[in-house]
Amino acid sequence: MPRFLPTASIGVYLIALSAVVAIPLIAFVLFLMIELESRDRELLAASTAEDAQMVARSVDRALQDMTTTLRVLAGSPELEQGDLRAFHNRSQDSLRSNSLYVIAVDANGQQLLNTRVPFGTPLPPTSSPSTLRAALESEVTQISNVFFGPTSGRFVFNVVMPLSEEKAASSGAHALIMTQDAEDLQRLLSTEGMPPGWSVAILDGDGAIVTALGESNASSITDFSEETVRLMSGVNGTIEDVGGEPEEIYGYAQIVGSQWKAVVWGPISTAQAAILHTSRQLIVGSILFLAIGMLCGYLIARQLRLPIRQIAEMAERIGRGEIVPPVETRIREVSQISVALSNASFDRSQAEDKMHLILHELVHRTKNILTLVQAMMRQLGRQEATMEEFQKAISTRLQGLGRSIEVLASEQWVGVPLKRLVRIQLETFAEASDRVELDGEDIALKAEAVQNLGLVLHELATNSLKYGALSVPEGKVVFSWRQDVPSEPKSLLRMTWEELGGPPAQEPAQTGFGTTIIRRHAEASFGGRVDVHYRESGFSWALAAPREAFERSSSETIPELMT
Repeated sequence: MPRFLPTASIGVYLIALSAVVAIPLIAFVLFLMIELESRDRELLAASTAEDAQMVARSVDRALQDMTTTLRVLAGSPELEQGDLRAFHNRSQDSLRSNSLYVIAVDANGQQLLNTRVPFGTPLPPTSSPSTLRAALESEVTQISNVFFGPTSGRFVFNVVMPLSEEKAASSGAHALIMTQDAEDLQRLLSTEGMPPGWSVAILDGDGAIVTALGESNASSITDFSEETVRLMSGVNGTIEDVGGEPEEIYGYAQIVGSQWKAVVWGPISTAQAAILHTSRQLIVGSILFLAIGMLCGYLIARQLRLPIRQIAEMAERIGRGEIVPPVETRIREVSQISVALSNASFDRSQAEDKMHLILHELVHRTKNILTLVQAMMRQLGRQEATMEEFQKAISTRLQGLGRSIEVLASEQWVGVPLKRLVRIQLETFAEASDRVELDGEDIALKAEAVQNLGLVLHELATNSLKYGALSVPEGKVVFSWRQDVPSEPKSLLRMTWEELGGPPAQEPAQTGFGTTIIRRHAEASFGGRVDVHYRESGFSWALAAPREAFERSSSETIPELMT
């Protein structure tokens, strides 16, 4: 426990904990408020951009309808026959109810007719010559910016459609223009569903307001903020004006086929009024939560005192080595701890008993290993001529025995899979281990079999690496095992070590320690028979012994192994 914490009851600490919760709680509330405001700002930006796109689509449909109407009028027989008066009257009658007007102009922009006035009235050149030139040069319908029409005396805009050379030759008109008052587009705008104080407008290619609706009270031809228009790059999106008062957000969308834009904007504060109300509720709620937490801390402390004392008493008894029964409390978790402590006292008693058994087994195993080492040293001492050769011979064999003991210890002396034992023994001979092929269904070896078979495998691999197949790069070894009758547990298990691709095998002139291990030791350890052959094709070793001498039974335990 840190030294700066005083010694106090659990009640004091629980109440203090409730008080400490206030700091992260308030910090969390502030963080949550910031996150909510940020999230609400993102939703506001997305909603504003979507509103602008809806307005843009509505204006685009209106402009497309005007273009379609021009195409229909361009195909009228009066125009093809060059009868401009009849074309004027027909167009005027058909468009009277739509507040749309048609103008026919020649290549220089001179108006030939205008359905706003009677046919034959003297007319000036068109007031949007740049749009006419663009349409004639590109042969594509163009949308003009908003301008003041001298004929109408109002702010208007034109949709200019070029005519084919044939129609121009017959009528003298090179383009048809559909003009409409800018204020008529206001019917396409709506502030319904927008926060208070918000506006919507349509801007032409120069950033002038075609028409607007809302709190801004902007009028046609009024220039929108140049800096704001410059920031409206791309097809659609949102920008924020955080330098002004109040802070505003703008959503914009370009109208297809023109440089016009639909803009929706307004103060951010009015759109986020709900989030401010929510923030106040969060602050009040955190204060109430703190008060309730402190009260609950006091009540819980009273409920925990007695069970904790009982648990402490159980722990003291367990420390003295007693087996303690569980105590019942009203707190489920404390009751679970009580049961766990009771089980732990019982498990401790069992573990101590098991430890004694393991120690006894360790002594037994150690004696066996020492006996084996002594026999190995005596045998090697009689055969090796110098101390250096004796040390080398005993070192390699002790290393192999050590690997077997190490893997047995990792498995708590209850046995090792056969394939794992072979691989572990071959790790000593890393340069040749990949040339030993294993063939047979894996079985679990008992502890005695692991030690004895490990010695045999080590000797076989050592001899092969010195004199046999593993001494040459092209040589290999196949180690296989089969059971005569798999369904019978007492049937013979046949193991074969066959060397291929190496030098011809020659029987040694005298019997050494290695030969003793792979023959007599193998036969004595497993109660079987060993056959050794020295052939031109390579050395061959085979062991046939009862399977029960190798395989560990499923019910085998440490106490049983001790016997």
